[in-house]
Amino acid sequence: MSSKLVFPEKYESALSQRETQRAIKLTKDTFQVKLAQALNLDRVTAPVIVTRASGINDDLNGVERKVHFTMKEVDGVAEVVQSLAKWKRVALHRYGYEPGEGIYTDMNAIRRDDDCDNMHSLFVDQWDWEKVITRADRNVDFLKDTVQRIVNVLADANDVLRAAYPALKTEICRDVFFITTQELEDMYPDFTPKERENALVKQHKTVFLMQIGGALKSGVKHDGRAPDYDDWKLNGDILLWNDVLGCAYELSSMGIRVDETSLHEQLIKTDALNREAFPYHQGVLNGTLPLTIGGGIGQSRLCMLLLGKAHIGEVQVSVWPDTMREECASHGIVLL
Repeated sequence: MSSKLVFPEKYESALSQRETQRAIKLTKDTFQVKLAQALNLDRVTAPVIVTRASGINDDLNGVERKVHFTMKEVDGVAEVVQSLAKWKRVALHRYGYEPGEGIYTDMNAIRRDDDCDNMHSLFVDQWDWEKVITRADRNVDFLKDTVQRIVNVLADANDVLRAAYPALKTEICRDVFFITTQELEDMYPDFTPKERENALVKQHKTVFLMQIGGALKSGVKHDGRAPDYDDWKLNGDILLWNDVLGCAYELSSMGIRVDETSLHEQLIKTDALNREAFPYHQGVLNGTLPLTIGGGIGQSRLCMLLLGKAHIGEVQVSVWPDTMREECASHGIVLL
């Protein structure tokens, strides 16, 4: 088990468990209010389950098994969501949102095939947000401006938290370094994708790594992305340096969403043209669904980072292997 875990030397939580619970609430309350203001978002309710036939569930990298079940009074199969990337776009259409307006929601998912470690859990909780844009907004400058707004919200929330809990020491760099995955590969051609991220983010502290999903010149993808929500030319990850774990730390995956052209091209590249028959995909192809930008921001990940925790299980109640609980406890890490 220890090969998957990082144990910071002489680790000790800056907050007690009771203080941690209060700090989690302050973090979430502050961040979501400031995010809604910065991006002009309304809070909405969201599903935990969707039907398989809708094609609206997130396929992530295309290999993760969804939790599914049959229902007593509804035909077909229900699936627990893996994210709400597609659902949000449909909701914006149904609710009548206009360009410049958007929504956010609490997304709770189960990802049964995720590996459990310091930063990963079978239970995923994040703020999923989505905003209507115009075709003229589908460009890198608009994407970068949105990223900067989110990073400013993150830094503002950290300032509030540190004022309330002086024992916390997390620092957030507001100066975002923007780079594409190809530029990163060119910079560190002999490194693995994760090694590249660690080297770059250690230097720049706050990075937006762009254009994730397609193959690089080496023939290898930096990371996988489903072909039917992000435009691979206009997406990216917000990465921050985690001083406690000593590594790059992904807080958000986001991007400008596919239009009719990029959706068709990406489905061809992934041999998934059969998905074009689904209602969601038809809505993108025929222009019924609005053009949007959106993403997910990890709630427990945010709390873990700002509270200086060494394991996501210190801010989130989930299911962990017994050996992990025991090993973490022996290093001063108490999982909830």
